[in-house]
Amino acid sequence: MKMPNENIDTNMYAPCGMNCMVCYKHCYHKKPCAGCLNSDKGKPEHCRKCKIKDCIRQKGLTYCFECSAYPCKLINNLEKSYNQRYQASLMENSEFVRRYGLEMFMEKQKEKYTCLKCGGVISIHDRECSGCQEKMK
Repeated sequence: MKMPNENIDTNMYAPCGMNCMVCYKHCYHKKPCAGCLNSDKGKPEHCRKCKIKDCIRQKGLTYCFECSAYPCKLINNLEKSYNQRYQASLMENSEFVRRYGLEMFMEKQKEKYTCLKCGGVISIHDRECSGCQEKMK
């Protein structure tokens, strides 16, 4: 899968602060996930049953950072996991979106997760390029 030349679809930004475009499920599968805010087609079970997604729907919100209880226990737990496992901060992502907007965030993500060798998408989960399968640092 190649990183798109045009702007990345903002529906690929999940309520929790994850950029679904760089998720392993979106990058490597023949039937890629369409992102958190789209249908459940192609999603792994843990994404289909996401309590965070259910919570924002119940509250009528789009993003967790819009909630008066942000960051809640669910977000704090996910943040801790992403910090430890992937050296990434979903809360920093959310703060960037809050300050500068979703379009600028997605543009920065495009710069960060595009393979310089082949133009593929580098997965946040395993740092592997979806095009050339090279591991990135």
